[in-house]
Amino acid sequence: MSRLVFREARPEGEPDGTLLCVHGFPESSWMWNHVLEAAAAAGWRAVAPDLPGYGDSPYDGPATWDRHLAALTEFVEEHELAPLALCVHDWGGLIGLRWACEHPDRVRGLVISDTGFFPDGRWHGLADAMRAPGQGEELVVGIDRDGFAGMLRAVSPGMDDAALDEYFKAYADDDRRRGQLELYRSGDFSILERYDLATLNVPTLVLWGADDPFAPVAGAHRFAAELPDARLEVLDGVGHFVFDDVPEQAAAAVVAHLRRV
Repeated sequence: MSRLVFREARPEGEPDGTLLCVHGFPESSWMWNHVLEAAAAAGWRAVAPDLPGYGDSPYDGPATWDRHLAALTEFVEEHELAPLALCVHDWGGLIGLRWACEHPDRVRGLVISDTGFFPDGRWHGLADAMRAPGQGEELVVGIDRDGFAGMLRAVSPGMDDAALDEYFKAYADDDRRRGQLELYRSGDFSILERYDLATLNVPTLVLWGADDPFAPVAGAHRFAAELPDARLEVLDGVGHFVFDDVPEQAAAAVVAHLRRV
């Protein structure tokens, strides 16, 4: 049985479909609150799990990329979510898009936001530090709530105290902190050589912050060029944390896309 805690919003009547939202690092299902509400109001069942060791879901180590994929797969099966539209951000893209490629007949559409899925991808500076023995331990062990808030608010002016409290749950104990290193250190992009996202051939929204310092907007243009039924929407003046910084605008873009699915 899946141990993942999740948030869910349902429409009043029979849903038009299911939207699954998969968060990234260091966030949780909290980031999807506006999307869940907007999708339900538009007639969709919307579900967002906390991945293992994030939000209210327990750590289930080792917290590797493969283990997160297995946890998501089990969650989808247990709650009978498919066929579904998939909305992903950051590490949620690396995890969720692998699931989509392994279950192509169960995917109705995609929303891809500020992530990567390229075999020739390169990690950003913070990720490189977390992958480095010793340096990664210093980063995750030494950070406290104030330092965490300062780090995130430097790149996400829309991050409020409630969101920070939710996301700092990823640092609640030693296991969760170690799990962050396990995830990043398992992140070998060559794994993606076995997948071809374009073969899904489903309606896709590529939603990106123009000023993302972690997943530069060039990646958005690459997704849009390589996927056959993709529409690109770049949000000016927005960084990596699109769903925290402009939640209503981002949710409206997702709902508008669901009408194409």
